[in-house]
Amino acid sequence: MQHNDDRAGQSSEAGESRTLTKITALRVWQRALSLAAGLLIAIAAALLAPRQSGAQQASQAATAAPAVPVTVTRSSRQNVPVWLRGLGTVQALNTVLVRARVDGTLEKVPVTEGQLVKQGDLLAVIDPRPYKAALDQAVAKKAQDNAQLDNARLDLRRYSDLAKKDFASRQQVDTQIAIVNQFVAALQADDAAIETAQLNLSFCYITAPFDGRVGLRQLDPGNLVHATDSGGIVLVTQVHPITVVFTLPQEDLHQIVEEMAKRKLQVAAWSSDDKVQLATGTLLTPDNTIDTTTGTIKLKATFPNLDDRLWPGQFVDAQLLLRTEQNVVTVPTPAVQHGPNGLYVYVVHPDSTVQRQLIQAEDRGPVMTVTKGLDAGQRVVLDGQSRLENGIHVAATPAPETAQAGG
Repeated sequence: MQHNDDRAGQSSEAGESRTLTKITALRVWQRALSLAAGLLIAIAAALLAPRQSGAQQASQAATAAPAVPVTVTRSSRQNVPVWLRGLGTVQALNTVLVRARVDGTLEKVPVTEGQLVKQGDLLAVIDPRPYKAALDQAVAKKAQDNAQLDNARLDLRRYSDLAKKDFASRQQVDTQIAIVNQFVAALQADDAAIETAQLNLSFCYITAPFDGRVGLRQLDPGNLVHATDSGGIVLVTQVHPITVVFTLPQEDLHQIVEEMAKRKLQVAAWSSDDKVQLATGTLLTPDNTIDTTTGTIKLKATFPNLDDRLWPGQFVDAQLLLRTEQNVVTVPTPAVQHGPNGLYVYVVHPDSTVQRQLIQAEDRGPVMTVTKGLDAGQRVVLDGQSRLENGIHVAATPAPETAQAGG
C-alpha cells in the first residue's frame, strides 16, 4: 500500500517537471520572436529612409531656410506686334548737283543756303549776253536766207515763163530750181541754229528741277564756270517725302513679301540710340537682289517728313511692323531665363514656393510670347532668379508695372 503511494508521488512529480519545461520553452520562443520582429522593423526603417524624395528634402530645407526676396509678375494675354529691326540711312528722295551747261561768268545765285525751293524757282544765273547775241545772229541769218529764197523763187518764175517761149534753156530752169531748194534748206538750218541759241540762252538761267532744299553753295558769283566742271554750283535735295534704306537678314524676306501682298507695311524710324521715334512711314520695296557678301537684303521706306525730323545721311534704327499676333500669352523678357535644356521661368505657387518651368517662347522686344509651357495669369519671378531652386520659399513683391508689347 505504501509502495503504491510512493509510485503515485513519483508520477506526480514527473508530470509537474514536464509542465515546467514546456512553459520555459514557450517563454524562450516568445522572446526570440520579439527580437526577430524588432530586427525586421529596424531593417525596414533603414531600407525606407534613403527612398525619401529629393523634392521632399528640398522642401524641408526650404522650410528651414529664410524666404528669398523676389519680384514677381503675372503672365497675361495681349496683342503683340512683331517688329523686324535693322540699321538704316536716311536718303533724299531725289538729289541733284546743279552744274553749268554753258561756259560763262556766274552772275548771281538768288537763293540762300538751306532755303526750300519749288520746282522752277531760279537757282543761278550765268552771264546771258554772249548767248543772246548768238540768238540774234541766228535770227538775222534766217532773215537773210529768207530774202534770198524769195528772190530765187522770183527768178525761177521768170525762167519758167521764158522757157515756155523758148527764150531760156531747160538747164537754166533746173539750176534755178536747185538754188531755190538750197535756200529752203538754209532756212531749215537757220531754224535749228535759232533753237540751239535759244537753248543755250535758257541754260544761263538754272532753275530747280523739283521741290527741295538748297544745300551749301559751292561757288560764289563772279566765278567763271564751264560745262565740263566736275564740281557744281549748289546741291538740291528733295526731302518731302524722304526715304530710309535699311537692311534685314535674307531669312526675313519671304515673310515680308507675303505680308506686302496683303497690305502696306508700316516702318518706324527711331534715333540711333533707340530712344526717340522720329517718324512713321510705309515700306516702298525690297531690293531686287540679295547681298551675297553679307546675306542681307536692302529695303526702302518712304516718310512724309513734314516736320523735317529726318535728314539725308542720318543713321536711324528702322523697325518694320511685320504683323500683330492676337491674344497670345506673354511675359516680360527679364522673366525668361536660358538653361541647358532651353528657356524657362520660375513659377510661384500659392504656398510661396517656386518651380522651374520649361517654356517655348519668341522674343518680341520688351515681352516674350509663350507658345508652350505657361498659361495666362500665372505668377512668375521677374527679378532675383539667381538664388532660386525648385521648392525654395520666396518673399514675393509685385512688380510696379507689367511690360507691354511695343516697338
